Amino acid sequence: MLEQLLGNNNTGIWVAISFIVFSVVAFKLGRKSILGLLDTRIAEVTNEIETAERLRVEAQELLAQYQRKQRDAEKEANEIISHAKSQAEQMVKTSEIELEETIVRREAQLTERLKRLEESAISEIQNHAAEITVAATTEIIVQTLDAKTNSDLNEKTISSLPQNLN
Repeated sequence: MLEQLLGNNNTGIWVAISFIVFSVVAFKLGRKSILGLLDTRIAEVTNEIETAERLRVEAQELLAQYQRKQRDAEKEANEIISHAKSQAEQMVKTSEIELEETIVRREAQLTERLKRLEESAISEIQNHAAEITVAATTEIIVQTLDAKTNSDLNEKTISSLPQNLN
């Protein structure tokens, strides 16, 4: 039966035996080089995984750092806004106080000016009335005073002058 199996007629068996022999020889001769290539590839993949892990950790640290910076910036912006609102409110209060003081001061100035104008107008009216009165009195005296009465009046005035000067 071995003769039948090993005969020239059965090529499938020879192919199988050749394949097994080739596989064993290839395994013994190529095992180290294949295992070396596989180990090199495993080392490369492991290195890439470690690099990726390191980059992921760095990215998480950067993300955390930028998030802190963002929170700090938002906090600072809120403080700036709060400070600006406070200053604006203070400026409004100060402006209102200054405006009120200016209004009071202007009212006082206008009141004083009106008082002076009123006094000036009264003085002018009194002066004008006095001028009119003097003119009217002079006219009346000139019309009613005759020469004899005028002479008597002048003598009385001259005689009473020394008494009025002392």
